[in-house]
Amino acid sequence: MRLTSKGRYAVMAMADLALHGGADRAVPLQEVARRQEISLSYLEQLFAKMRRAGLVSGVRGPGGGYRLSRAAGLVTVAEIIEAVNEPIKATRCDSASSKSCIGRNGRCIAHGLWQEMGDRIQVFLGSVSLADVLEQRFDGSARVAAE
Repeated sequence: MRLTSKGRYAVMAMADLALHGGADRAVPLQEVARRQEISLSYLEQLFAKMRRAGLVSGVRGPGGGYRLSRAAGLVTVAEIIEAVNEPIKATRCDSASSKSCIGRNGRCIAHGLWQEMGDRIQVFLGSVSLADVLEQRFDGSARVAAE
């Protein structure tokens, strides 16, 4: 599995937003870009996708920027990565195709191993909230807060 900069930067930016504003205060993307050392134009593209996914809302005018659409404990890392169209999978197969990871019919010999690993990664990232990221809870104590 490979997580590209798109997914990593989206999680970093959302954690920054949760830390410096949360659902209460809008944070200008320029501030996030400066603190996280991410290109402002790249962040604008990521936040447009996250806004369409309902993870953030934009505030116009003076004091404007972005804020979380819901509490940090209710936003998962998996949701953020999915919002920026970052696939979380460990196989090279297209599930809709009959071709294998190596281009032949059927599945490769290790397909089940990679599929299970990808599924477990998805479950883990779905169990880690932005609040967990801020509190550095990655030892099995991560959980999504109840709504």
